[in-house]
Amino acid sequence: MSENIKQAIKDARKIVIKIGSNTLAKEDGTQNTEFMVSFAKQCKKLIDAGKQIVLVSSGAGVAGVSTLNGWARKKDVHYRQALCSIGQVELMHQWRMAFGAEGLHIGQLLLTKDDFENEHRSLNIRNTLFTLVDEGVVPIINENDSVSFDEIKIGDNDNLSALTSILWSADLLILFSDIDGIYSDNPKTNPEAKLIEVVESIPELRSSIKIGETNSFGTGGIETKIQAAEKTIPYGIPLLLANGGVENVLTKLAEGSQVGTLFQVKD
Repeated sequence: MSENIKQAIKDARKIVIKIGSNTLAKEDGTQNTEFMVSFAKQCKKLIDAGKQIVLVSSGAGVAGVSTLNGWARKKDVHYRQALCSIGQVELMHQWRMAFGAEGLHIGQLLLTKDDFENEHRSLNIRNTLFTLVDEGVVPIINENDSVSFDEIKIGDNDNLSALTSILWSADLLILFSDIDGIYSDNPKTNPEAKLIEVVESIPELRSSIKIGETNSFGTGGIETKIQAAEKTIPYGIPLLLANGGVENVLTKLAEGSQVGTLFQVKD
């Protein structure tokens, strides 16, 4: 079935890739800069093959902890937002170095739910994305966690990447997480759980699987990934969920040698 994944990437010119906090964090909670360097190289290969890439990157909190470890345990919302403010600078610095080594520039967009709901602002976002990618720059998007509150918060980057995909008229959305895809049950607690490689009906999927909770670093989970697919599929944008922790995962997916869960658009 990984041939389906290979074909989906081959057919797509405009690809949005979301990287979750767990992929960007080492076991001790600090930034996985080695992953970022490797990922930039893999993106360069796709760009050289004629693809356009927009990156939705979590990890401001992770980067903040890497920078100011003393704030790691503070739960006060103002400290958490301040930590993201500090971490966002470090996150972009690391991405700039990683893509810069490949001869690529990056651009940053920090967004909230309001930006997508306001027609004028959403048009500006769309135009900025088109301008950046047309000039060979890799846009990197994150939620503006330092100013977001409940009323204007999207809440997770799975849904943020889905909204971005729709706004940019992407051909494919790839979500990188810490699992190979969607399973019939939690594979960490049930060794009999089976990977679901292709999803053609989201209602059928929901009725046939058990949805667990999120993990320590991320704000999402399987539920938010299904929500993202529910957003993109009606717009004709397939969604691929794969394990970002696999070495050279983007290249392997493009070659058809790595499994994942592909939400397909019905003809």
